[in-house]
Amino acid sequence: MNTKSANSSPANVSLRCQHRFAKGSRCRLPTSGRQVPANGSFAGNQVSAFCHRHAKLLENQRATADLAAALTDGLAGFTSAAPINNFLSRLLLLLAQDRICARRAAVLAYITNQLLRTVSVMEQEAAAKNPKNAPVKIIWDIPRPAHEPKDPAS
Repeated sequence: MNTKSANSSPANVSLRCQHRFAKGSRCRLPTSGRQVPANGSFAGNQVSAFCHRHAKLLENQRATADLAAALTDGLAGFTSAAPINNFLSRLLLLLAQDRICARRAAVLAYITNQLLRTVSVMEQEAAAKNPKNAPVKIIWDIPRPAHEPKDPAS
């Protein structure tokens, strides 16, 4: 007989509630799939990392808000590669600290990848509209000028 329960398999670990009790153990209930605010009403389709019981706790709602603040604090916009790189660096740190689940980090990384692709397209469009702001193109393979051979008599 198998001594492992169905909830202990690696596939089900990410589906379990992320709430930790004072002794360090995790709640065994599945996630609710929706985020529940303090007033008890469901807030749209926002995914929660907590079960229906623990999603209502104020400490767990603060944890989600803290993650958003940690990821986006000081970032005005994602119109260049620098803020996207800063965001990805913060995301990596949160993942390494186990403060964000791998699935959510993967989704956020995918979205920032799409943003990074659009940044280069926006720069190309801006250069096409105003050629003065376009980057200078350097051509390395220009053919050498044809020199006439020196006359040996002179």
